[in-house]
Amino acid sequence: MHIVHTIAELRERLSPFKRPAFVPTMGNLHDGHIALVKQAKPMGDVTVSSIFVNRLQFAPNEDFDSYPRTLDADAQRLEAAGCNVLFAPREQELYPEPQTYRVHPASDLSDILEGHFRPGFFIGVSTVVLKLFSCVYAGMPSGVAAFGKKDYQQVLVVRRMVQQFALPIDILAGETQRAQDGLALSSRNGYLNSAERLEAAQLSQALQALGDAARASNTPDLPALEAQAMQALARRGWKPDYLTVRRRADLLAPQGPLAGQPLVVLGAAKLGNTRLIDNLEI
Repeated sequence: MHIVHTIAELRERLSPFKRPAFVPTMGNLHDGHIALVKQAKPMGDVTVSSIFVNRLQFAPNEDFDSYPRTLDADAQRLEAAGCNVLFAPREQELYPEPQTYRVHPASDLSDILEGHFRPGFFIGVSTVVLKLFSCVYAGMPSGVAAFGKKDYQQVLVVRRMVQQFALPIDILAGETQRAQDGLALSSRNGYLNSAERLEAAQLSQALQALGDAARASNTPDLPALEAQAMQALARRGWKPDYLTVRRRADLLAPQGPLAGQPLVVLGAAKLGNTRLIDNLEI
């Protein structure tokens, strides 16, 4: 595997190829990232991953400075998974000057749920993803990029951006990888202490229970069910931001009878000092 740190090096390394399979990450990799690499690899003629902790998507009170940087260990895992090129730019390389041109996704998708509780988050995500795409796919006739479904809303935002900018990139949504107790794998799980780690699986269980309750009636009172689910988590010591049932296509609240509607249950809640997100398609 080749490790490159500049855009020029990346483009030179990719110049013989025509269809990169790309997995962007912020590093501190877990099995979910590796599953994306393995899933994307057969869909391109070269497999590329990036590691870049993107300042633009962190609010001032969030964990940008403390976010784990584990480049050496990450590189070993990527090489073992069959990655061909690792792009690990320094901040000055990707943002040589203040990034005054930014991508503002449509508010109907980017200002709800995660966008509501983390204002500006999807502006930062969309901006860095578009910039990484320009680095990886410059001059390429086509490509594929893989994102994990754990970040469900992010996948929709990126997919819509690719469609509206007519980028020749197929977006692959990889299934959420979970620990044996159901906890969705996440780089931030490492922040949990031992007691919190045991409790953390309650988030996925709460989502499952909410989904089951919603499907038990064809016309449920979703706001009441969602409020009950949040109260149940809060009684266990969590600080939930949302637990909600939404349409998969646009993450808006479902209207009318639920039968036949593709839905997803999404949740975000803080356990101790760690904010966890998860979702289940129902």
